[in-house]
Amino acid sequence: MGNPEDSPDVVIQEEEEEDNTGAAIEEEQEAAVPVETQEGQEAVDTDNLEKMILSTGIRVGTPVKTKFMAPFIVRANPEGLYILDISKTLARIDIAAKFIGRASISKVAVTSAREYGKTPVEKFCELTGATPILGRFMPGTFTNPSLPDYMEPEIVVVTDPQADQQAVLEATRAGVPVIAIANSDNVTSKVDLIIPANNRGRKALATVYWLLAREVLKKQGTIKSDSEMKTSIDDFETKLVEEVT
Repeated sequence: MGNPEDSPDVVIQEEEEEDNTGAAIEEEQEAAVPVETQEGQEAVDTDNLEKMILSTGIRVGTPVKTKFMAPFIVRANPEGLYILDISKTLARIDIAAKFIGRASISKVAVTSAREYGKTPVEKFCELTGATPILGRFMPGTFTNPSLPDYMEPEIVVVTDPQADQQAVLEATRAGVPVIAIANSDNVTSKVDLIIPANNRGRKALATVYWLLAREVLKKQGTIKSDSEMKTSIDDFETKLVEEVT
C-alpha cells in the first residue's frame, strides 16, 4: 500500500493486522482492465456514466484517511475532504459483480447496519436474488448453526466495514470472502475486495448498489446491456421521512 500523505489536520489510522486477501480476488484484480481503458463504445459510455454519477457524491470521502484507503484517494478538496478515484470505484464494482455472478446468489449475504443503506440493499437483493441482512447483525449468524437465521454464505458484501464489523469478523473466521464499500477513513485489513466510495450518503449508497446490481444482472444474463436496466438510482435511495409524508 502507498504511504499516506502527511498532514497536520488529518488523523491517519494505523492497523498492524495483515490484509486477509483471498488469492482468487487478488488474481482478478491483477487481471482486471481499468474502466477508462475499455475500447470503443464502452469508453464513451463510461465517460457519460462518470459525469452522471459524480453529482451523487459517490467519490466524496471524509477528512480522515487510513493507510488502507490511501491508494484510492486522488486529492483533498478545499473543504479538507478526501476525493476518491471514481475510475477505481467503477473497476472494483465490475470485479465484485464477476465474483457475485459466479456464486450461488442466494448465498450472497449483503449487510447494512446503516439506515441509509437499507433501501439500496433491499433493492439490490430484490433484483439479484441475494440475501439481505439489515440493521443489527446478530452474532453467530455465520458461525452458530443453532441460530434460526444461521447461514453459510459464499460471499459477504458489507455497506461499511466499521458499522458492519461483526459480519466482517464472522465471515473472516468462516473463510468467506468479504467485499466492502469503504470510505477514506475505513480500516479494511479484513476485507478481500474494496469498493472505494462514499458509504455515508443516501444518494452515494444508492448509486453504488445500483451500479453493482446492473453489473451483476449483466453477469447473470438477466439483462444484456446497460439500457435494459429499467430500475433507476432513485428507486435505490432511502427516502427521508419528510419526503415520504
